[in-house]
Amino acid sequence: MTPDLLKRLQSVDTPTVCNAIEVAHGRRGFDAFTRGTVLCSDPQGGAVVGFARTARIAARLPSDEGGDIIRSRRMDYYRYMANAPRPSVAVIEDVDGPDAIGAYWGEINTSVHKGFGMAGALTNGVMRDLGDLPKGFPVIAGSVGPSHGFVHVRDIDQPVTVFGLTVKPGDLVHADRHGAVVIPPDVIDGLDGAIDRLLATERIVLDAARAPGFDFAQFEAAWTAFERART
Repeated sequence: MTPDLLKRLQSVDTPTVCNAIEVAHGRRGFDAFTRGTVLCSDPQGGAVVGFARTARIAARLPSDEGGDIIRSRRMDYYRYMANAPRPSVAVIEDVDGPDAIGAYWGEINTSVHKGFGMAGALTNGVMRDLGDLPKGFPVIAGSVGPSHGFVHVRDIDQPVTVFGLTVKPGDLVHADRHGAVVIPPDVIDGLDGAIDRLLATERIVLDAARAPGFDFAQFEAAWTAFERART
């Protein structure tokens, strides 16, 4: 991914990217996106864009593995995140699912991952320390809670599923307060142009709707042109 494309993707929201992927494909039906409502630690912080580094965690119950194994895997996890290609995003599945209680993403862990140079985190799990999280590292999470529980890393560098979206290590992820998408490799080269075409198409209706004297006749004409141009 070129620096220009990265900058462009960081400048638009995830719904725009989702629609632009359909423009690039020339058809509707793209479905590599999250389902349900997410929470964002910094709703005004812009998009998280990066190649996925994945892991699974749990926290509701203590691990039945030995302490040495847990500590070793924890260091393997941080080494894996620290050595991620740039840009990168941590995508963490909490296997406790709707019963998740362990806030893996608090002030310390977000600061560590940001220090590693990562762009942000996407998780179906829990975050905390709102107001104390570092700027420039948005966390898109499933819930907010006060405790870290018995949080521990289960495995790393495997496909994970968050909010119904399966993410493989190395997938290109775009996420913000709306949710997340996995950008298909076959559209990356044409995605900048697809965003341009999408925005130009949307302006057909938006410019008309925002103009003085807008009425149904002007809407009908604009919508007819919009229908001809849209994917």
